[in-house]
Amino acid sequence: MEVSNALKRKRYDDDNHMEAEVDLSLLEAVEKSQNTVELLDLRTLKKLVLSFERRLKENIEARLKYPDQPERFADSEVELHEELEKLKILAGAPELYPELVNLNAIPSILNLLSHDNTDIAIDVVHLLEDLTDEDVLEDNDEPARILVDSLIENNVLELLVQNLQRLSDKDPDEMSAIYNTLASIENMIEVKPTVAELVCERTKLLRWLLGKIKVREFDSNKQYASEILAILLQNSTANQKRLGQMNGVDVVLQAVAMYKSKDPKTSDEEEMLENLFDCLCCLLMPLENKERFVKAEGVELMIIIMKQKKSAYASAIRALDFSMTKYPPACERFVDVLGLKTAFAAFMGKASISLFIPISKKNKKERYQEELEERLVSLIASLFGGILRGSRRERLLSKFVENECEKIDRLMELYI
Repeated sequence: MEVSNALKRKRYDDDNHMEAEVDLSLLEAVEKSQNTVELLDLRTLKKLVLSFERRLKENIEARLKYPDQPERFADSEVELHEELEKLKILAGAPELYPELVNLNAIPSILNLLSHDNTDIAIDVVHLLEDLTDEDVLEDNDEPARILVDSLIENNVLELLVQNLQRLSDKDPDEMSAIYNTLASIENMIEVKPTVAELVCERTKLLRWLLGKIKVREFDSNKQYASEILAILLQNSTANQKRLGQMNGVDVVLQAVAMYKSKDPKTSDEEEMLENLFDCLCCLLMPLENKERFVKAEGVELMIIIMKQKKSAYASAIRALDFSMTKYPPACERFVDVLGLKTAFAAFMGKASISLFIPISKKNKKERYQEELEERLVSLIASLFGGILRGSRRERLLSKFVENECEKIDRLMELYI
């Protein structure tokens, strides 16, 4: 039996029934390619780098010679693109990274991030993401550190963020490059944690991230921007203060306010909302940011979110707890805007938790309930620590004698 292009061949058994249909084209291609694949060693690396440097030189010369005639240097750019694609194979041999650094290829690669042709810059972004990928660098600590150190020394952070500012989410290729830029930065932080502060000192990444989370429409890059922002803030007081000075508290409050009366539509959007609350809680560590939170009516917003009983309910309680810890003005504002009624209703478990438990926590309902109770007890403890006298103190204490001291019973129940 003949099959067009000889791509498919059918085998029949004795009864003339078809036993199987096998596509042999892939096997044939593999057989042919096995003769051409080179062993990835130092010699191959040198050949790859030499070929790349040659194409780069040709492209630079063509652009200088014919600056106003793109058709005269188009071919050299196609060849340069191909060389950058070939370099991706190095991700399969991270042990060669120190040699890549020794061959002085890193400056040449990174300089292409500011290439006039955005497509070439995007090629470099994808290459960097491949080389620094978490799975690639796992169990290769020393080569990873050598590569990342060299990248930092050659201004990778500045160049990546400058390039980021010229990319648009409206173009699919550029949208992908934005995601890979953020991934490369995250990968470098994983190898070298000090990069988290370096990137904020040297670049305008924080401002770019704030701009991204302000956008109303949800997409994968907005989600990733919220995640990177949380990573940058989680262990750095300097970044927390820096973002506070950039009106960051207000911007993050605006971003979470979009969900005060609605739930995220997908699990990805839900994760982004959790990231935003992580950012807010990190921001509320320095005293000056607690003050900004109170001025920006953050206390009122969190109470509104609690009253709406949407999926951000527990996150709002957590943010209030952070804002009131060792900060009496936030405690006073909380009492003044009638937060006690809302907090103690939650404390008594008067709302059905199943109404606002996030999708991702449904199967961990018991743990979610425990965390919620822990936060509420902490919040009430903060109120007692922050309000020491006056009518506010009396209002707080009076809550514990209402309805035959039911809240004291509840406290004992939790204590036992």
